[in-house]
Amino acid sequence: MKPGALEAVQAQLPGAAILLDFDGTLAPIVERPQDARPLPEAVDVLTALIRRVARVAVVTGRPASFVRDRLPVPDLEVVGLYGAIGAPDLTSDIRTDVAALVSVIAGAWVEDKGSTIAVHVRNTLDPDVAAEQVRGPLARIAESNGMVLLEGKRVLEIAPKGGGKGSVVALMVAAPLIRAVLYAGDDVADIEVFVLLGRPALAERLSVCRIAVLGSETPADLVAMADLTVDGPEGLLDVLTGL
Repeated sequence: MKPGALEAVQAQLPGAAILLDFDGTLAPIVERPQDARPLPEAVDVLTALIRRVARVAVVTGRPASFVRDRLPVPDLEVVGLYGAIGAPDLTSDIRTDVAALVSVIAGAWVEDKGSTIAVHVRNTLDPDVAAEQVRGPLARIAESNGMVLLEGKRVLEIAPKGGGKGSVVALMVAAPLIRAVLYAGDDVADIEVFVLLGRPALAERLSVCRIAVLGSETPADLVAMADLTVDGPEGLLDVLTGL
């Protein structure tokens, strides 16, 4: 942990970017992704925060519309699909190949997001085994179609190249008015953001606080890089309220 990281961001609050994951960070993890809802107080906390900082954004693999429907916060930025906005829809061949792969794994299911496609393994008999079973074939499907394979908690997703949370956050914090950044996440996909925000060249320009939101599936690598840890979405909202 890095003592003083949160205080350094607080000292630059009018020029701060508050960037947040959604699932497991603002919303508790649930068995069925479509049932995810942010904590009830999240709307009020984010609404108040937006008035005091340079920008507040949710960066997620969800479609932006899903998050906006559940977080009706004026002026909240939402970057969905890991930044793959405006990318062309998947080909029918990709959809067919992924469906055939998943059809033989009980409990696994496919979420077609248009320009990306995700395989969820949370509800399989052994999610680790199921993830290992589909990882190689999905990587090959992605590579053969000029795409990439992204991983999250119990989910593997084929997405266009150039996406990913790291690329999204890099653009957000490059704005001249940004003098500090607080990023909170709990997933494998958040590791690349923690790496980005830990680079010395960026740290020379910005005050940075990386928050790992702890849950039963939070990656150990994310926790090890964090400047601060909190217990679940409740702990994160406590921190945001105190800014």
